[in-house]
Amino acid sequence: MSVTPARYRQVRAVRGTLSSVREVVAEDGARLRTWRVDRGGPDVLLCAGLGVPEAAWPPFPAHLLGWHYRGTLGSSRPDDPARVRLADHVSDALRVLDAAGVERCPALGWSFGVTVAVELALRHPDRVSGLLLVAGPPGDVLGAVLGAPLLPWDRLGLDRLGLDRVLPERARRELARGGVRALRRVGPLLGAVLGRVPAPEVDLWAARVLGPLLRTDWAWFAELALALAETPTQDLSAVTCPTTAVVGRYDGLAAPSSLLGPVARLPQARCRVLPTTHFLLPLAHRDDLVAELALLLRRVDAVERAMAWAGRPLTPRSRPPA
Repeated sequence: MSVTPARYRQVRAVRGTLSSVREVVAEDGARLRTWRVDRGGPDVLLCAGLGVPEAAWPPFPAHLLGWHYRGTLGSSRPDDPARVRLADHVSDALRVLDAAGVERCPALGWSFGVTVAVELALRHPDRVSGLLLVAGPPGDVLGAVLGAPLLPWDRLGLDRLGLDRVLPERARRELARGGVRALRRVGPLLGAVLGRVPAPEVDLWAARVLGPLLRTDWAWFAELALALAETPTQDLSAVTCPTTAVVGRYDGLAAPSSLLGPVARLPQARCRVLPTTHFLLPLAHRDDLVAELALLLRRVDAVERAMAWAGRPLTPRSRPPA
């Protein structure tokens, strides 16, 4: 797959690391802003949440590469507004890999990016060697909203009052869909208000994260969310690469069971539940995610080396396969 030559520029990224920012042209002509942070280690493709800057991620022991979804953080909107569905994001992910010269690597997905990373692995298993899925369901993203108690009622001794119960899935899905549609309507007003909010007195890292979020086009954010929400629950049974799921036990925005259930049935699965209400695990549990990615990379390396030996004789006297 050919990729339009791009202009490079070097910028100083968060915490003294060097990041390259690149513009890549998507299959339909949309301009994608891609980036790469080099910290040593193997390549890892990041499928982030909608509108989340690369500075939000912890210092992973890897060459982290990713892109900003269509119409967000420097990437252009497609000429056809309908070209923001899952297939388009998967196509963009392939462009990012091709532009970076990466044939195969693990993929890390968070929030909506879990759906994108899983779909990439399902459609192109030859390009994905591992999956780290964080706080997001594989498909049916709105059905996972409010699917877990917002507080640890059991630890507070109040579970007998029934406060740990959640709404039925259909009700949760429609409630979330209505909320996103409302966001689409009030998006211009919300953007105008947040755009006038003075910059808080925070350190450089926090400013790199909060600044882009305050400038988000919330109406377009809602369009992207509604388009991705059309994806039904994905069948992970065809995933064969090492996979790790990390969730917050009391995450009310992405029910832990929506990710743990499908992943736990996989043959090379690892599931970790953090005792937190946080949905923003990349910000609140940075060390945990760094450790999980390091472990996944070791598992991927072991599997890749084993696959490289497949079909070879284990000893000089080994018989060839029948």
